[in-house]
Amino acid sequence: MRPTRLGLAFLGLILLTLVGCINYALSLGYAVTFLLGGVWVVTATQASRAGRALGGTLTPPPEAVAGTEALFTATLVSAGPPCAAAVRVGGRGTPEVRAHVPAGGRVTLALPVPAPVRGRLTLPRPRVVALDPLGLWEVTRPLSVPVALTVSPAPEVGAPPPPPRPVPGEGEGGRRVPGHEDFSGLRAYVPGDSPRQVSWRHAARTGALLTRETDAPATTARVLDWADTAALGETEARLSRLAAWVSAARHEDIPFGLVLPGVTLPVGRGEAHAREALAALAGHPPLPQGPARGSARKSPAPLPGGPLRFTLFALAVALAPAVLRQPGWATLLLVGVLGHSAARTLPRWRDRLAPPPTGLLVLAAVGSGALLQTGYGTLLGRDAGTAFLALLVALKAAETRTLRDAKLLALLGVFVTLTHFFFGQGPLAAAHAVLSVLLLLAALSGWTLPAGRQGASPLRVAARLGLRATPLTLALFLLFPRPDGPLWQLPVQSGAQTGLADRISAGEFGHLAGSRAVAFRADFGGALPAPDERYWRGPVYEAYDGVNWTQVRSRGPSPSVEPGGPPLAYTLTLEPNGRPWLPALDVPTALPPGTFLTNAFQAVTPRPPTARTRYALQSRAARLGVAESRERLEFDLRLPPGESPRALALASRWRSLTPEARVEAALTLLRAGGFTYTLDPPTLPERDRVDALLFGSRRGFCEHYASAFAFLMRAAGLPARIVGGYLGGEVNPDGGYLIVRAQDAHAWTEVWLPGRGWVRVDPTAAVAPARVNAGLATALSSPTARAAPVPTPLRRAALRLDALQTRWNAWVAGYDGTQQRDLLAQVGVGRVGGVPYLALAGGLLALALLPVLFARRPRPADPAARLLDDLTRRLRLPRAPGETPSAYAGRACLERPRHAEAIRAAVHAYHAARYAPDSGTAALRELWAAVRRVRR
Repeated sequence: MRPTRLGLAFLGLILLTLVGCINYALSLGYAVTFLLGGVWVVTATQASRAGRALGGTLTPPPEAVAGTEALFTATLVSAGPPCAAAVRVGGRGTPEVRAHVPAGGRVTLALPVPAPVRGRLTLPRPRVVALDPLGLWEVTRPLSVPVALTVSPAPEVGAPPPPPRPVPGEGEGGRRVPGHEDFSGLRAYVPGDSPRQVSWRHAARTGALLTRETDAPATTARVLDWADTAALGETEARLSRLAAWVSAARHEDIPFGLVLPGVTLPVGRGEAHAREALAALAGHPPLPQGPARGSARKSPAPLPGGPLRFTLFALAVALAPAVLRQPGWATLLLVGVLGHSAARTLPRWRDRLAPPPTGLLVLAAVGSGALLQTGYGTLLGRDAGTAFLALLVALKAAETRTLRDAKLLALLGVFVTLTHFFFGQGPLAAAHAVLSVLLLLAALSGWTLPAGRQGASPLRVAARLGLRATPLTLALFLLFPRPDGPLWQLPVQSGAQTGLADRISAGEFGHLAGSRAVAFRADFGGALPAPDERYWRGPVYEAYDGVNWTQVRSRGPSPSVEPGGPPLAYTLTLEPNGRPWLPALDVPTALPPGTFLTNAFQAVTPRPPTARTRYALQSRAARLGVAESRERLEFDLRLPPGESPRALALASRWRSLTPEARVEAALTLLRAGGFTYTLDPPTLPERDRVDALLFGSRRGFCEHYASAFAFLMRAAGLPARIVGGYLGGEVNPDGGYLIVRAQDAHAWTEVWLPGRGWVRVDPTAAVAPARVNAGLATALSSPTARAAPVPTPLRRAALRLDALQTRWNAWVAGYDGTQQRDLLAQVGVGRVGGVPYLALAGGLLALALLPVLFARRPRPADPAARLLDDLTRRLRLPRAPGETPSAYAGRACLERPRHAEAIRAAVHAYHAARYAPDSGTAALRELWAAVRRVRR
């Protein structure tokens, strides 16, 4: 047993996708990869079981002519499950025929074998091959040819008649030869004599069979002489003419003799004499050499339309999600190419539509790559790379000509299916992947056997394989080691999705308010923090140039942290955003492995997540930066010279107040100054922006008020900075967690107060208190509301669906190394790679393989045959293919002598039950009793 070329390509696809899943942490990709691995194992066991039960014989034709095909007859017998079988002459790529052999059945096939030259036709390695339903594995067994085949020369077309050659002696006294004109006597009957020549009158009188012999004058016989072909010159041409003369004499039933150099056949007639003459011509030296390898290759036959249409349909299903995200021109090209390829499989369009030339396909591929490079700026990113791959696969479908190309097309469809997990791993993506993979496996099954000769529909075959591979898939999904980091890093995201950038300016957060995309989910495992405590800290902005606030790197000593509140543990499920920071409450005191805390108290991961990722954190309320570096405090007092003089003058008058009073004075200004919280503030000028907001428009969003407040504090002599992040989150009562969306992005201010360190001050709350307690939507409509409105029934249904999605993300799409270690710890296994882990993995894999390795053999329908099958099971001695019950009984008695009496009785009862009249029930009882006497 060995994998076929398709099986090796299938294994290569499994390894390639496994490496991709490890690198990009695609949990659903793991599931599909392990499903393919399970199918590979299941098909191996099926091929092995079928190969042990398959046998056959190969019978040559009576004769063959050079330059034609010799039609061998192959008889295949299976004593086991149904299987796809092939009869092959030579190695891979040589002539073969395929058929479906039913369970316990027999199939007869015609195997055409090329006979290019005369002589003895030797078949190189004739074999019967058992295949699995997908053609991934093959089990070969040798076939013996009982009689060698002699290939006679090809008769010359339009050969002239042979010259007359009179034979000495004429009339009754002359020499006579075998013929059909005159009676010459009787002889003993020989098997094979024609019944018309038997003397039935003599047989009726004496009881002995005698055959009449006839002859004819020698002058009526033909003598075919090698010398009569001397004018032709070449040996093969002379033999071809002699073969034509022999065929003519054979057809006319005329006696003839043959004279060759060193060989003389006496005058004779009949089939046996003609074959002897042709064999003499076939073996005449020198024998010609066979054609050079590869010199007589035939052009591939057109692929059958039905399987090719199904393969194109499965490929279209696999490519369907790409339509939702690629450019419109790419979708049109994709649909056009696949539609043209499908139309060419229809009989009515096959001759009307010409296949696209290779040059045009190459031009389309190069042009598509150039357009994608122009639109995306690269071909290596997630969006551009997957779109280019989809187009290349569609172009491959357009130039599919051979069976190898069609099978490769199905494998490419499987690979494309897994690339969709870069964009999402939800239940819909999983359902599409299952459907796509089943259709593509069914397409492979359709190519394994000729159309209309499968034992079951390809879809049913693929579904059965998937079900049998499911236990192994689950075991590998749970136990296969999940690394915590990628093998290498490539760009798979097109850009940030949360909107928190490295810098902010007026209007930066306003464009996020209309986006309901989920930024992350926070699960506290219990009571949720109060609304005014749901400040998710992100990037910290300290450098101000009058327009933009940007982050800075401080190289001074780390500021102090004085935790004071109770610890709060929670888990973040962060959506991919391309940013390195982790939103956290207050100050994190316990970070996930590989992350760190900056001296601005910002949680950062060195590698931004490229897929949905879970992080376990612990936070505590604390006094931050009571002991802060002088350099940092001085930096956080800087203002651009000449910027917003009115605001600067106003805040300068507060310097005589205490620090807390300065903060309260600025908040009072915002509360009582008629300011409005809005998503559509007027555009602020490039210069004196704070003056334009405070003394002009008085309309702004969170970043407007945070920027103005930080300016006032610096002008009042207090170090201040802006903190970006998220505020609030929607409570999901079904899951007990918070859903934080992009529209929850928020900016607030931190002011350094002596003895208290960095204190959070949210100036937006002074303008619209509802932003803290009721959320963005309520704050825009009712700025002073105290609570969010009760969700509508439709909203509650959406939250329930989100809870189901979250559970799916947690246990399926988000199953990673951390969850695997937690699961193993809960069952008491310990670390991955330890002895308990290996024992558990081995046990689960063995249990998963039990349905595959020990699947029951098909049971015969006849009761007597079923009891005889029970006998073979009890003896642990299966019947060989084509072995009769009597022959099996003789062999079984030799190998199991202590059960010999019961074996003979069982076979005797079997024959009686099957063939004896009016003894079925009694014989069945006797057979059952005999089988029961055999102990396992």
